[in-house]
Amino acid sequence: MVSDRSLEVLRVIVQDYVASREPVGSKSIVDRHSFGVSAATIRNDMALLEEEELIAAPHTSSGRIPTDKGYRLFVDHLADLRPLSAAQRQAIETFLGQSADLDEVLARSVRLLSQLTHQVALVQYPSLSRAKVRHIELVPLSETRLLSVLITDAGRVEQRVVDLPRPLAETVLVELRARLNAALVGLGMSEAAGSLTAGTLTAAADLGSFDQQEAVELIIGTLRDQVGANRQDRLVMAGAANLVRTEEDFTGSIYPVLEAIEEQVVLLRLFGEMATDQHGVSVSIGRENAPFGLAETSVLTSGYSSQGGNLARLGVLGPTRMDYSNNMAAVRAVARYLSRLLGEN
Repeated sequence: MVSDRSLEVLRVIVQDYVASREPVGSKSIVDRHSFGVSAATIRNDMALLEEEELIAAPHTSSGRIPTDKGYRLFVDHLADLRPLSAAQRQAIETFLGQSADLDEVLARSVRLLSQLTHQVALVQYPSLSRAKVRHIELVPLSETRLLSVLITDAGRVEQRVVDLPRPLAETVLVELRARLNAALVGLGMSEAAGSLTAGTLTAAADLGSFDQQEAVELIIGTLRDQVGANRQDRLVMAGAANLVRTEEDFTGSIYPVLEAIEEQVVLLRLFGEMATDQHGVSVSIGRENAPFGLAETSVLTSGYSSQGGNLARLGVLGPTRMDYSNNMAAVRAVARYLSRLLGEN
């Protein structure tokens, strides 16, 4: 059983080690923190923590560093999160408020989060597999080129340029746009894909003359590809350079970690298995991530919601030696602002 004072000793060991990357000894704890007890007493507390496998001694030092289990206990007993500064909160609102659409706001979110935390930042697109078609637009760019625009209720805008074999009559384009919206609006992505694949729209014999049908079917084929792209959940990532800067925190090479985070399916599965704590943040530490090839990393995520009510996650990934309080606060703050921003659009 770990006493309250031993928990406090663990807390300062974690904080000092995160700040300095140097093993922490009993003398430095007494000198830097007001425990009101002797170094010998602190050494006894540290011995108990070591017996519980919460701290360990590196081979080259008499000081101690936290273990994965120690970080877990520290996070589980984190009473409150370090609040973001007024400048940080203003930066979130200003930077994300300038975004024009979902793609841009998510790209900005990961860039901002990586800057706030100095970690790799990740954001999941809002549950695309459960998104529904809100609107389809066909915008002429020239006589033989148009823009196919698919808009979902999650706020995602998917655009594709279509090069036509010959000019398409305006009356045919208007009728095709009307038929597409009538048939697909309100359908989920799987249903929409099924409707397009089943040929309910590809039978376009009554749309224009015979020489127009090739162009019509090309447009429908492009839309089918757009729907298919939106059926797959995916992530946006930023700040991989931050991982390289912390290379000393990893044993051996960091390339296996870099390779693992490129596997979006693996990360999405990890996101799905993480449980949210009392702060509204999910934290998975060290060996808890071993099944995903990320045994030397910690992953912090929080959920956000889009206008359609679809849930997704954003978060950060980095070495287990990280500033958990600050990073958890930043992840939560960006997630909350993102939910508010997407809910307004």
